[in-house]
This record gives sequence, C-alpha cells and structure tokens, in this order.
Amino acid sequence: MACLLEDIIPCSSEWYILILILTLGNNFICPANGRAFFVFGDSLVDNGNNNYLITTARADEPPYGIDYPTHQPTGRFSNGLNIPDIISEHIGSEATLPYLSPELRGQNLLVGANFASAGVGILNDTGIQFVNIIRIQNQLDNFKEYQQRVSALIGYEEKEKLVKQALVLITLGGNDFVNNYYLVPNSARSQQFTLQEYVPFLITEYKKVLERLYSLGARRVLVTGTGPLGCVPAELAIHSTRGECAEELQLAASLFNPQLVQMIDQLNTQIGHTAFIAANTNQMNMDFVSNPRAFGFTTSKIACCGQGPYNGVGLCTPLSNLCPNRDEYVFWDPFHPSERANRLIVEQILTGTNTYMHPMNLSTIMALDSSRA
Repeated sequence: MACLLEDIIPCSSEWYILILILTLGNNFICPANGRAFFVFGDSLVDNGNNNYLITTARADEPPYGIDYPTHQPTGRFSNGLNIPDIISEHIGSEATLPYLSPELRGQNLLVGANFASAGVGILNDTGIQFVNIIRIQNQLDNFKEYQQRVSALIGYEEKEKLVKQALVLITLGGNDFVNNYYLVPNSARSQQFTLQEYVPFLITEYKKVLERLYSLGARRVLVTGTGPLGCVPAELAIHSTRGECAEELQLAASLFNPQLVQMIDQLNTQIGHTAFIAANTNQMNMDFVSNPRAFGFTTSKIACCGQGPYNGVGLCTPLSNLCPNRDEYVFWDPFHPSERANRLIVEQILTGTNTYMHPMNLSTIMALDSSRA
C-alpha cells in the first residue's frame, strides 16, 4: 500500500514537506486507504502461523509450496496459493501476513492479517493431538491485540474505520468432525452426543464465535461451511473400497451446512443487517468432486501428494508420491484442495448464485460497499 506525504498534507511548499519528512522519518504511517482483509480458521486458510509454533500441524517442508511464486513452503497447506491469497488478488490487495510473522508491522499491518491456525475447530478440544495451535478464541484475542497495534499507528478513529470496512473470512467446522468426533472410535464427543445432537451443539458454539467477532468490529464476514468431509482422500483411504465417499462423514456435512446457514440468517436478523454471508463450500467442492472431468481435472479421489490408497495415508512429505501436474488434481494432499481447486471455489465466492452464496456473493458485497463509500 503506497503512501505519499502529499496525499496527507496538501501543501505547495516543498520546504515544508521536506521538514516534515525529516521530522517524522521512518515513523510516518499512512492512514489505511484500501480495504483490509482478516482471516480466521483452520488449515484451509492458515498461511503460516503454525510455522511459529511447536506443533505437528505444519506445512513447512517441500513439496508444499512447489507452485507458490517462490517455489518454497510457506506454511500454506497447498501446492501454491490458498483461498485467502486468491481473494486478496480479486480485491486488489497484497496477501495478508500471518499474525505471528515478524514482518507484520508498520504499513503491512494496514493490509490486514491472517490469524488462522491449522488443526483448530469451533471447540477448544478439537485438535488437541496437535498440542500447540491457536484456538479460535485465542485468534480473536489476537485480533483485539492487532487493533491496539493499529490504533498506535494511525489513531483510534482510523483504526475503527479500517476494521469496520474490512472484509473478513472465517473457516471452521471440518476439524470438529475429522479431528474430534470421528478421530477415534468411541471418542469422548461421540460418547457425549449422537451426531444429530452434536451438530446443533457445534452451531450454538459457532454462533458465540461469530457474535464475538461482530463485537470486535467485523461487519462483512464470509463464513464457509465444511467441504464434503467423506470424499477427501484421507477418508477414502480409511473407509472406501471402490472410491465411494464415507457415508457417516457425508451425513455430518449434510447436517452441519444447512444449520449453519439458518444460524447466519438468525444472526443477521438479530443484529439488523447483513454482516454474515454463508459460502456453500460443500456444494462448490462437490461440483468437481462428483464430476472432475467437467472442470478439467483427471481425478478427485487420488491426492497429488501422499502415499497409500488414494495417496490418502499420512502426511505430504519429501518422500511422498508427487504428481507431475497439480492442476489435474482436485486434492493436493490427503485433506486440502489444490491451488486450481481453490481458484474455482473463489470464483463461486465472487460470482456464485444463491445456491453457493447466501444471501449474496462477494462481487455484490463489494459493489454495495463501494456505492456507500
């Protein structure tokens, strides 16, 4: 985000500008003049926070990042760009830095920040096997701390404007099934709840998260549902004999996603305007999972990087099988979409009909907000 002193001080005196530059030096920070972007959630949107943590939920080794501009692993669970990166491209912004990155300071703060952490869920006990991850309430604590840092740079009023005009993305829920309820047979949560009881419990807890996000100033929030949980290569490797999706996990997704939309509608009614927008990422993914060739993929069952049946066993590592053309694969690793699949998902976030985006898509949001600016 470029910042010219003349933008702030409309003065014809070159000497006056020179004196101010010398006085302010490197401490001069331009007030935010673009739309900031904030990201919360799990590994689908984490762009490197877990690299700064002692945890097994990391993507810091090759071949992760093989198609990223630097061709190096960045902490993104992708061969290249992830969903937040691609959204940033479309809103004309730089990619957000991880909140834990030492580079997130000065002018970079005004672009926004990515608070996501691989392995987390709606519930605090989700992902406990990963030990040291940034749980969602801690992500929101970091967002509060971020705002204090921005206030110190540009003042409280400019900070308030930056946050309230920002775009927010939050992605949670999948891990609450895969890395909690169904992690092991007879898990603690599956003993506590039937699936039909667990889903409303998750939705109630998710509502609390979104209410806190709103209380912290978020006013335009994209909320993604879960993908087709039973169709990822990791689950095919465990449950599938002929490439069929795992029925129980598919049932979980089919229960969770409609109830999430209902909760978002209730929340928008409660606050009196459309702050939360539901992204039907389950259907977005199912389009090319069920008919990959229609979208230019050769397979939606085998991961590009992995080992075992469907390349769905274990992690993607330097010793894994690696496909030569990532664009032909829906899944990059046993759980995460390839960059090309992420681009198709973002296309629907931007321009999708009500089947995919409720009550409106991102292009409509941007047009509405631009007309009110």
